[in-house]
Amino acid sequence: MAAPASRQVRRRARTAPRARSAEDWWWDRLAPSGSGYHLLPSDSMLLVLSEPGPARTRAQRRAARRTPRQPPPGRAAAKPKATLRPDPAPSPVLAPTPEEGPDAGWGDRIPLEILVQIFGLLVAADGPMPFLGRAARVCRRWQEAASQPALWHTVTLSSPLAGRPAKGRVKADKKLLASLEWLMPNRFSQLQRLTLIHWKSQVYPVLKLVGESCPRLTFLKLSGCHGVTADALVMLAKACCQLHSLDLQHSMVESTAVVSFLEEAGSRMRKLWLTYSSQTTAILGALLGSCCPQLQVLEVSTGINRDSIPLQLPVEALQKGCPQLQVLRLLNLMWLPKPLGRGVAPGPGFPSLEELCLASSTCNFVSNEVLGRLLHGSPNLRLLDLRGCARITPAGLQDLPCRELEQLHLGLYGTSDRLTLAKEGSPLLTQKWCHTLRELDLSGQGFSEKDLEQALAAFLSTPGGSHPALCSLNLRGTRVTPSTVSSVISSCPGLLYLNLESCRCLPRGLKRAYRGLEEVQWCLEQLLTSPLPS
Repeated sequence: MAAPASRQVRRRARTAPRARSAEDWWWDRLAPSGSGYHLLPSDSMLLVLSEPGPARTRAQRRAARRTPRQPPPGRAAAKPKATLRPDPAPSPVLAPTPEEGPDAGWGDRIPLEILVQIFGLLVAADGPMPFLGRAARVCRRWQEAASQPALWHTVTLSSPLAGRPAKGRVKADKKLLASLEWLMPNRFSQLQRLTLIHWKSQVYPVLKLVGESCPRLTFLKLSGCHGVTADALVMLAKACCQLHSLDLQHSMVESTAVVSFLEEAGSRMRKLWLTYSSQTTAILGALLGSCCPQLQVLEVSTGINRDSIPLQLPVEALQKGCPQLQVLRLLNLMWLPKPLGRGVAPGPGFPSLEELCLASSTCNFVSNEVLGRLLHGSPNLRLLDLRGCARITPAGLQDLPCRELEQLHLGLYGTSDRLTLAKEGSPLLTQKWCHTLRELDLSGQGFSEKDLEQALAAFLSTPGGSHPALCSLNLRGTRVTPSTVSSVISSCPGLLYLNLESCRCLPRGLKRAYRGLEEVQWCLEQLLTSPLPS
């Protein structure tokens, strides 16, 4: 009799109601039965979703799932299989009301205008791709929002045929152009910035489609593209009347094509990027002839295969041809400025110039005299990059008219071993710009310990008693001492980057780059507690 008694005890335990937990109590408080909404937990949020109809109980939902499905019309119902056990009596099922049905989803209830604004914030932060392509697959409402041309204002197109064998490329080209013929008027009608990467063929048809469907285009970048003809650029300049920025770096473009484009659209050009080659002289000649009087940004740099032909650029002619220039970058060039000549008056200068970059990995011919010719009329200069310019001295920099310089880069990388560097003069730089300098690069310079101590002491006392604005300091390979570094860190609370690599006067273990406020403060603690090197 013990066995039947134990079975009855277990049966009572199974049928006993389960004790309610604290979690169930909270769920009932947040979403009570019959409230008209339910809660859906996710990874990082709690979604409150309204229900289209009255909530059904668990018994009603189970009964609805057990109801046999009706066969489609015209098809005979399948005969039930014979079973040994009799079928239980069906439980009563409540007929669903017409209002009941699956939840349409919160995405469909957001107005289209609000959804487009939300997508616009994401596109402004990360670009249209791949977000818009993925969002269009969520539902029809999201696809409609992601298809708005206002969201497709910046697009980068990389050729999918780059690196593929020539076999079957003709058919693939036709398929690609067919896709672009649909995308241009339906998605890119309000396109403003376009980048083409590694297009070895079909450049002219693509640019023709851009000219026909993208009248608001303002910026065009061709990177690693071949076959860019003069007809394509001129056609684009005529069709896109708002185009004012052109980037042709690392692309094979004939100089005649660029000159023809500048003759057509030069009056509205604002920014121009070029890769230096033997054909760049013709393009610079067009700029010197006042072809682009409104040009604000000019950058000429070398490609991977560096050209050994020096660039001869008349400074005064460039100042007359581009008087509105704000940014001038001549990067890694063997620049040979033409001499001014006797009795020749200096040029008008660049009154609006804010950034000058003459950085080079090898020694160039830029001297104090050339720098003075460039900047004698530039009082608003903010950034001066002279890395690799070993002939520039602190005395020449002190004579510049700019008073609000924020970034000064004088680092020497790989060139200081073969040169006789100045050991004095660094205090002339910091005493002039200590109240405005945010970034200072003296890496590789040969200033003595005492000279560097006097130079960096200028940041200890700033006008008005305010803290210095210095946030980046590069002293790599210099003879800076531990006491000097400690004083700079203590007086510059905003210092976020400090490079002390290869500093021979510092203790071992501290000769590295420090990034962030915590690392810089850790360096200060180590300098204050470490013994001085012998």
